[in-house]
Amino acid sequence: MSTQSLPAAAAASPVPRYAGASIGPSWRNLLFVLPFLAIYGVLLVYPLFRGIWISLQEYDMFDQTASFAGLANFRRLFADKVFLGTVSNTFVFVLMTVPVFVGIGLGLALALNRESKGSAALRAIFFGTSVLSVTIVTIIWKMMYLPDRGLIAGILAIFGLPPIQFLTSQELALPAIALCTLWWVIGLPMMLFLAALQQIPGELYEAAALDNAGRWRSFWSITLPSIRRSVVVVAIYEIVAQFQLFGQAQLLTRGGPNNASRPIVQFIYEEGFQRWNVGYAAAASEVLFLLMAIAAILQYVAARRRTEG
Repeated sequence: MSTQSLPAAAAASPVPRYAGASIGPSWRNLLFVLPFLAIYGVLLVYPLFRGIWISLQEYDMFDQTASFAGLANFRRLFADKVFLGTVSNTFVFVLMTVPVFVGIGLGLALALNRESKGSAALRAIFFGTSVLSVTIVTIIWKMMYLPDRGLIAGILAIFGLPPIQFLTSQELALPAIALCTLWWVIGLPMMLFLAALQQIPGELYEAAALDNAGRWRSFWSITLPSIRRSVVVVAIYEIVAQFQLFGQAQLLTRGGPNNASRPIVQFIYEEGFQRWNVGYAAAASEVLFLLMAIAAILQYVAARRRTEG
């Protein structure tokens, strides 16, 4: 037999098929994703649509019966001054906290983005507060805010200043909750920014140094453009998180004084689990979901336009 015919015979021989070859790559990928989709559907998609259905009902929590109410719960919501006040409080809180969280988180990340034992210790200290429960955090800050023997009152007394009624003042209750929240959660934005900063190639800064670019110029020309997506992610995450303010307000002020610090989630909790107005509470939760979605989308679109511009 001629050896010249071997390559042709090999080329003509059929490629063996395996048992799983009939399943295309897209179907195999889908099989891997199916467990996640199942969990996502059960824990997120189903509750969302179930909540929408309940918001359109007069729902009796005890005997699990419901009668269709249409948009009556929503009309009642937008005529409820207490609910509108909680919407205002929540928006003020988000505007008060999110820019500060992003700015301070980025500042801490820039300051601690170096290899040293001191920086590592400070990272652990700042991040350590974020693993505490809301109960522990509010106990700490409630003790600090005590007007007679709290830490802040003691510092003011050293300078001969009168104590400040943080938690019983309509003007100061919400800022006091914001300060407590800042101390609690600032570690997470810091760590996210640190992770982004450490992905920037050092060669860019070396090239900037050769061009005699200062730190400020390097920040605006190299650092900020490189971490812009991380800034957007942190901002959207914080918007969604701070719209869900509940534990701090519930434990520090109970929403007072005179509803000055009552957020939307606390309103939902009180209507749904104290007054048993489940349909009404579900309608409020759908409004909250819509507000969070709109705020996050607007932030994303604005950041995208700045990036493309």
